[in-house]
Amino acid sequence: MSLLYQPSELENDNAPLEAWKKDAYCLFASKMSDREARFPCIPATQAFAMGHLRYGFVSGLDCEPVDRKLADIISEYGRASRSFGEYSSLIVFLELTDQSRSVLEYESVFWQLLSQVSNLDVKPWPEDIPENPENPLWEFCYDDERYFVYCGTPAHISRQSRNFPYFMLAMTPRWVLDQWNAHPKKAAAIGPKIRERLAAYDAVPAHPELKQYGSQGNLEYKQYFLRDDATSPSHCPFLRALQAEKIQE
Repeated sequence: MSLLYQPSELENDNAPLEAWKKDAYCLFASKMSDREARFPCIPATQAFAMGHLRYGFVSGLDCEPVDRKLADIISEYGRASRSFGEYSSLIVFLELTDQSRSVLEYESVFWQLLSQVSNLDVKPWPEDIPENPENPLWEFCYDDERYFVYCGTPAHISRQSRNFPYFMLAMTPRWVLDQWNAHPKKAAAIGPKIRERLAAYDAVPAHPELKQYGSQGNLEYKQYFLRDDATSPSHCPFLRALQAEKIQE
């Protein structure tokens, strides 16, 4: 049985879905399609409108561990992602046992979960991607696929662009971003519009860590989980088994 949901399945009123799953998707759909408070990431809203997104759900109340369930969802998505559309991303909603955490507590949960998922990966880390998150070319990888990871939480207030009533992950494959950046004129034209929307959407200025992948001074991990203020971690909390072994040596 597939762990991924198509939009049509989630929009079917007769679909046998738990109430929290229907609620999460409806809230997400409302956020992506709001014509007055327009979500800043234009490619994301386009992907939603075109049906290129795929969805997964993870409950902390399930018998299966959260990290294993998330890993299985990412694997299934990665194997088929190129068939979902050129703007495809994976959206995962997580029903945690405690949703009333602070931003920093959610940050800790986020990095712990990514680390646990990475340690379940049976494939070697891609040779073209540095293992050190302090390298500008590092990004999260799983099952030999590279991803940009976005996290939204109920605790974000000032950054409404990072606010969502459920703990949420959006994972965009690098090949999608490469296709987008392959049209520099188009990307350059949309960039200022995204910044304009972001300024209107959030109550604080754009986070100083929002930079281009691979550019000087950029560290991808600092964009994955943006805090509600302008601060960021002094070092990356992401820790894989191999990295842990190197630290202990």
